[in-house]
Amino acid sequence: MTRHIYRCPLRWSDMDTFGHVNNAVYFRYLEEARIDLTFRLAPGEGDGSFSGGSVVARHEIDYLRPLLHSYEPVTVETWVEKMGAASITYAYEIKDAERVYARATSVVVPYNMAEQRPRRLTPAERKFLDAYRDDGADRDDGDNPDSDNPDGDPDGGRPGEAVAA
Repeated sequence: MTRHIYRCPLRWSDMDTFGHVNNAVYFRYLEEARIDLTFRLAPGEGDGSFSGGSVVARHEIDYLRPLLHSYEPVTVETWVEKMGAASITYAYEIKDAERVYARATSVVVPYNMAEQRPRRLTPAERKFLDAYRDDGADRDDGDNPDSDNPDGDPDGGRPGEAVAA
């Protein structure tokens, strides 16, 4: 498995009154790493990959220890935990050389902004993301009618699972 490595600087404004990174800021770090992966590294020149937009349907984070300000950036490792027909579950670790500060997941749904509805992952997007897939990850070839929302229907996801935010 290949993990995307993003070096994220800590900003003085990220701190709260207790002297550590505010818990809400962790989501910004995850977003920066995810955007770096899908927009800076992903194929794009003319093939339209990841260009239509996406929405975050779910975030989950486990805070393991406080992250104090440092002039050294933290590392955000990102990989694909699961890929369905119309969603990607990213997994992350926020860490430095000695410790892991948080583990998180995000469910992201590709979204057609013009039509205001979810869409399927394209073959080019799937191929790119497959390189970052966890070796033990759930593999869905996108043709399973019971996978997460194969037709892009906002009401057609699994019970209890958000399809679009």
